[in-house]
Amino acid sequence: MERIPADFQKALTKNAKAKALWKELTDVSRRDFISWITSAKQAETRKRRISVALDKLLSGKKRPCCYAVVPMNLYKALDISPKAKAQWKTLTPMNRRDFTDWIQEAENSEIQRARVEKACIKLAAGKLRP
Repeated sequence: MERIPADFQKALTKNAKAKALWKELTDVSRRDFISWITSAKQAETRKRRISVALDKLLSGKKRPCCYAVVPMNLYKALDISPKAKAQWKTLTPMNRRDFTDWIQEAENSEIQRARVEKACIKLAAGKLRP
């Protein structure tokens, strides 16, 4: 399980109800929120996402609104590789998130493209993690 970023942890600590709801989330849901918050490139965006995350928790939402579960480039690549797609379908949500996070953490689109290719090769070979 990913560590909760200090700024988000502080916001949760200030709101007991949001913190209680956070504890009820699945590991995958928590990881989605954390990834969505930490993927912000600007401090203002990150701050806004923390606020939105708290609002979503308080309104009963279990995931951030627009966080892509599977990057479109990976989704398309899986369609081209039947073995990789078959392995993808057997993965746990946590294993899927390991692949998607690894791809989305790439510094630029060229590295991301290479990681999508590598992910398909690993999946076709039966690997569960990048």
